[in-house]
Amino acid sequence: MYFVIAIIIILIDQLSKHYMVTYLSNGNSCHILGTILEFTLVKNKGAAFGILQNQTLFFIIITLMVTIALVYLLINVPGQFYAKLALSFILGGAVGNLIDRVRLGYVIDFIHIIYWPVFNVADMFIVTGSILLAVFIFLSDKK
Repeated sequence: MYFVIAIIIILIDQLSKHYMVTYLSNGNSCHILGTILEFTLVKNKGAAFGILQNQTLFFIIITLMVTIALVYLLINVPGQFYAKLALSFILGGAVGNLIDRVRLGYVIDFIHIIYWPVFNVADMFIVTGSILLAVFIFLSDKK
């Protein structure tokens, strides 16, 4: 079930990126809520917030290592539903961005919220999964 969730996340991520590449030219924006939320196509050759620009091979290697670790954990470590759900979110997001890096040499970002760097669906799942995992670990540590 957890791998199905990761695959669905990858599909949503890749389809949303394909849609944005098809309907937005690089640099153009589509305003949704004035300047609060807009779609702006960005080719991100770095990591979060654009750090470590042009380190594609480094990111591919790191993401492959993380992916292998996540698959191992999902298969071999017995765990609670929320922990494995969090891991599947992170896995789906990581693979979604990995596909971009391998195929294009950069990650397609397009969601821009005022005062925040542009991001994508995969990034949302990586962050959500990380927060969910941290909450799960914090709460399970209290027991």
